[in-house]
Amino acid sequence: MEFELAEEHRMLKDLVARFVRDELMPLEAGVLKREAEGEGLGLGAAEHQRLDEISKALGLWGLDAPEDVGGMDLPNVALIGVNEEMGRTVTPYTLPPDSPNLRMLAATVTPRQRDAYLAPYVRGETISAIGISEPGAGGDPAGMTTHAERDGDDWVINGRKIWISRAAEADFTILMAVTDKEKRARGGISAFLVDKGTPGFNVLRRIPMIGGAATYEVALEDCRVEGWKLLGEEGAGFAPMQLRLGTRRIQMAAWSIGMAQRALDMICEYAPQRKTFGLPLSERQAIQWWVADAATRIHAARLMTYDCAWKLDQGRDTRLEISMIKSYATEMAWEVVDRAMQTFGAMGMTKELPLQLMASKLRTMRIYDGPTEVHKWVVARNLLGARR
Repeated sequence: MEFELAEEHRMLKDLVARFVRDELMPLEAGVLKREAEGEGLGLGAAEHQRLDEISKALGLWGLDAPEDVGGMDLPNVALIGVNEEMGRTVTPYTLPPDSPNLRMLAATVTPRQRDAYLAPYVRGETISAIGISEPGAGGDPAGMTTHAERDGDDWVINGRKIWISRAAEADFTILMAVTDKEKRARGGISAFLVDKGTPGFNVLRRIPMIGGAATYEVALEDCRVEGWKLLGEEGAGFAPMQLRLGTRRIQMAAWSIGMAQRALDMICEYAPQRKTFGLPLSERQAIQWWVADAATRIHAARLMTYDCAWKLDQGRDTRLEISMIKSYATEMAWEVVDRAMQTFGAMGMTKELPLQLMASKLRTMRIYDGPTEVHKWVVARNLLGARR
């Protein structure tokens, strides 16, 4: 195994690093100010449009999208460096299109769906969402109650979904529903493409989350979906959903590495300057050990994440590794950011530094797409089962 990125992937990582440094980080002061004033976490329309124009001109769109719809079809290994750099900033910007839903679409679309949904998504013309979790069931497919029934050539969906990002503004939502109540996760879950404004797709409420973010709750009430908008085969929605979740989990690990690295850089810059009781913080053993532990754990998480991505590119089963890196990287970064906040003292508690938004994002990531405890359970269950 090579431990160095291919030259073209290293150059891409460097390009994204410059984009983050020159275009995203200068916007952080405004992002922090708006969030502190209760205006939520977001960018103005003009700011977002400008970033779209710059990132598109730099060739940073559709990095992992299929070539036949205008993408670059880059491997997972290349995306780790990209997402690590994007994780260093609290400016909420995603290089179009968002990879998890992209990968699920690319693996399942029909030719008609490719033209109607995938291609516009790759071109950055549409926004997508996905509805998996449900009140009371969370993301457990065995507890999913939202169901779809055939009515002629159409499907009629009833149920409720929660914790959906972008549900109110998305042009279409990938909706998971039970189509066979006996089989459920073993061949009874299907995916559907539900367009914005479809009768019966009702956004019930916006749910404010920590750090200025928000999700939504949605009710499906006799929501009629045309037959051709079944995504993939009937009853075969579970595997593509897992592909989507795995993509997000790897992405989260890379973001966590980026956040932890920035927090460590902030400690290393600040500690020599700040004196307490006559000595710089950098000469305090507690700070030195925090720095050493952070550097070691960031290095370990980075190697683990690249290893997982490389194996995925080789076509291997990486479900175990994905659970490992998702839980390890998010918990690692949470601790590193927390220690950075401790190092900065009272200033670390303010909303003038990006640390508090990083901490909020990491706190949610420790739950989203599978809580840490569930991923540890998955790893232990597989290892103990294998030994038996």
